Amino acid sequence: MNILAHGYLSTVPDSPITDDLLVGNFLGDFIKGDPTHPRHHLPAGVIVGIRLHRAIDTFTDTHPDVALVRDRLHPRCHKYAGVAVDVFFDHFLARNFTELTGLDLAPFTDYYYRTLHQRATGAATNFPDPSRRMLAAMIQHRNAGTDWILGYATLEGIDQSLRGISRRTRFPSGLETAVLDLETYYEEFEAAFRRYWPELVAHVAGQQATVEIS
Repeated sequence: MNILAHGYLSTVPDSPITDDLLVGNFLGDFIKGDPTHPRHHLPAGVIVGIRLHRAIDTFTDTHPDVALVRDRLHPRCHKYAGVAVDVFFDHFLARNFTELTGLDLAPFTDYYYRTLHQRATGAATNFPDPSRRMLAAMIQHRNAGTDWILGYATLEGIDQSLRGISRRTRFPSGLETAVLDLETYYEEFEAAFRRYWPELVAHVAGQQATVEIS
């Protein structure tokens, strides 16, 4: 659910592999098993992006500040507390995007959608059907004036996103009211994010340093 963090962490300055990493990071939740398996029909750079996605998720799932926020949210969201953490942390990233990344959020979002749309409509990368549906929904909302990623910067946008996710969960999730916990613990959650974020960036940089760019 932390699509903004995954998208930004795909970027390697002045690198031709950035687009592949972005696509792979987007597809990471939709590709099961070994991404190199021929049934997935994925280019090498996209496979690297999927592995990067998984490395980000593993780091995040085991980080103590993520656990702190997840524990706060557990009474309301139970098994979906981790989903709420992802969305909340994307909120703090979106709200402070220029400070934390040196980039402007709107142009980055334009690049994000443009790259995914071009790859999804091309022949080089196989997008599984669920990923196509998600991307189509994101673009449809964006064209209608409700950009999910830009909306992450506001509490209203976060509330709308969580309500949308709650309508698609198999079990009662509590996500439809989770913004109340964000409002209650806002400073505590932001402090946890600000401890976690530079450590995640450093971890990803170490992962990317092993990527051969050619």
